[in-house]
Amino acid sequence: MARINLLPWRAERRKARQKEFVGMLGLAALCGVLVSFLIVSWYSGRISSQTGRNEYLRGEITKVDGQIKEIEELDKKKGKLLARKEVIEQLQANRSQMVHLFDSLVRTIPDGVTLTSIKQEGEILTLGGRSQSNARVSTYMRNLEGSGWMTGPDLNIIEAKAGNAGLPYEFNLKVKLANPNAPKDEDGDGKPDAAPAATAPADVAAAPVAGGTAP
Repeated sequence: MARINLLPWRAERRKARQKEFVGMLGLAALCGVLVSFLIVSWYSGRISSQTGRNEYLRGEITKVDGQIKEIEELDKKKGKLLARKEVIEQLQANRSQMVHLFDSLVRTIPDGVTLTSIKQEGEILTLGGRSQSNARVSTYMRNLEGSGWMTGPDLNIIEAKAGNAGLPYEFNLKVKLANPNAPKDEDGDGKPDAAPAATAPADVAAAPVAGGTAP
């Protein structure tokens, strides 16, 4: 005999499917929340790690900045010391220049010329004096040029003035100080030229070998 199910099985099946769907939806939502939490945690860890690196780099940069400032201060001190060294070396090299300069001033003054003032500004020496004539001043300028310790005489003023009948002309000229013993820079590279190498002495002639035939 056939059996007929008169219960509303379709509604029960629909409810069962709905329950399964709700369960799967809840499980998917839970998985989504879990995955989102893991992703957020991973990125948070990366951000924290990068933040730590940035802080470390900032600290190192601060240290390097401090070291750079110290190096700059040392460079300034080095520059000052080098400047002092150059001044000392220059004074050491030119300490005898003034002696030769005054000696040259005495030896180059011709008869009929007298100096009344001497003024030095760096390498420029301004000489003021009186002379018997223009020719005496010209002679004096030639003597200065040939002294070796002064060069480039430039006459600024020469005029006749009253007050000294024997020396009626008053003059003012400038010369540039020179040091004939200073190293020269003929190649123009800003550095003194190297001293020429000394030539080797000629070979000594070999002594003749003593010898002779026996008598």
